[in-house]
Amino acid sequence: MHDKIRRAHPDDAATLTAIAHAAKRHWNYPEKWIKHWQADLTITPEFIADNEVFVAMIDDEIAGCCALVVSDSLAEIEHMWIKPECMGAGVGRALLEQARDRGLALGFSTLELSADPNAEGFYLRMGAVRIGEVSADIAGQARALPRMKIDLDTSETDRQSNLASNL
Repeated sequence: MHDKIRRAHPDDAATLTAIAHAAKRHWNYPEKWIKHWQADLTITPEFIADNEVFVAMIDDEIAGCCALVVSDSLAEIEHMWIKPECMGAGVGRALLEQARDRGLALGFSTLELSADPNAEGFYLRMGAVRIGEVSADIAGQARALPRMKIDLDTSETDRQSNLASNL
């Protein structure tokens, strides 16, 4: 389990980018795909400065991150990455709960995200529902990302009930 969650600092960018690449490689994607996604997997100091990026710490090391990107009408989760050796240890759950709480505090009723197909089950267990798909073809191969939504304005009892029904 994580020790604490804190806001990311711009100088965390290289570490967060390395975690993003390691997390993507965990799913055994071809290396040419990883290279193709390099820009998408890069978390810049500017991105951290311009958005609410949270990191989960274990023994003073970053174990994962999650960004809440907010516009006038949408709160969206981006860059949810967990070190492969920390997957399944509650780090993702803690980061998602932090983003959920922050989105609610900012006045949003939902969070949206485009999930890696391998992460869809995690988001479903966390109470998200699939609302569509985003085309993400790569190297001539058809690929779709689940587009998902998490309701924020449900009570804790409703949230726990939704979580239990998705297990």
